Amino acid sequence: MAPASSAEGAPAAPIVLCAGIAVIDRIFSVAAYPAEGTKTRARAIATIGGGCAANAAVAVARLGGRAQLAAPLGGPAGADFTGDAILARLAREGVDTRAVIRHAGAPSPVSTVILADSGERTIVNYRDDTLSSVRCVDPAALVAGVAAVLIDNRFPEFVLPIARAARDSGNIVLMDADEPTRETANLLAACSHVVFSANGLRATAGTAALPEALMRIGAQTPARLAVTDGGRGLLWLDEGTVRTMETFAVEAVDTLAAGDVFHGACTLALAEGRPFAQALRFASAAAAIKCTRPGGIAGAPARGEVEALLAGSEGFVNKTTCI
Repeated sequence: MAPASSAEGAPAAPIVLCAGIAVIDRIFSVAAYPAEGTKTRARAIATIGGGCAANAAVAVARLGGRAQLAAPLGGPAGADFTGDAILARLAREGVDTRAVIRHAGAPSPVSTVILADSGERTIVNYRDDTLSSVRCVDPAALVAGVAAVLIDNRFPEFVLPIARAARDSGNIVLMDADEPTRETANLLAACSHVVFSANGLRATAGTAALPEALMRIGAQTPARLAVTDGGRGLLWLDEGTVRTMETFAVEAVDTLAAGDVFHGACTLALAEGRPFAQALRFASAAAAIKCTRPGGIAGAPARGEVEALLAGSEGFVNKTTCI
């Protein structure tokens, strides 16, 4: 698909459609995660936007892409205040939310996040089962004109027709495979790229060894595959060879939304025409910067910050090894 042009004749920023879940995160900052059956006092509390697809859309917008979100939310407007707050926050970030579907009578998803001083987080999420019945009316029309689609798998039946329509149109489709679902096989078949979490890959492949797990999934799909493993870096499958890429050395303050930033940045980089390895490096830099900042997705970086980190770390970003 040829890139669109702006009024001045320069290529317009690519449109990235993010499809999946949008939530409100309520974050409690604590010194350490409390033991079961005990109490602890939070030093701070914050309410921010969250959800894999919604956070990725914010990341795309901050990095200079044109972000759209398709997601089921509770409704209607004015009756579901959580959904209203989610949309208001996304609008402030410049995310196009016209493809969001409000489902009357259901509450929008909410998460409680416990953030420890270590930077690690524990999440409890609520999403109403009736939201799983929401479907996009015309997936083909939705993906028309987009350069790439990013899906999460929290509402697999909602995102699957969108992914299939995008692939039928020849578009890039990247899946944030954080956990296996009942539609995993169909979703793998509908994607051009899949980025797993370490736990998600292990559960999907049925083995603890990440290189072996990548090879197993690679035998099931022609999609380009990678797996992120926190501070241990990432692995990706390169024409049958498992390669590793180290992470950027940063002091983690808050890892909440780092994976979402990674997926949004990677999808945008692919939409811009970068090869997969370069897209992974770009995404790794974006996620690393986010980890140095508190506030979940509020810490997502701007394009210039990511490019500056890459430019100052040329020796690092080219450091890949084979397994």
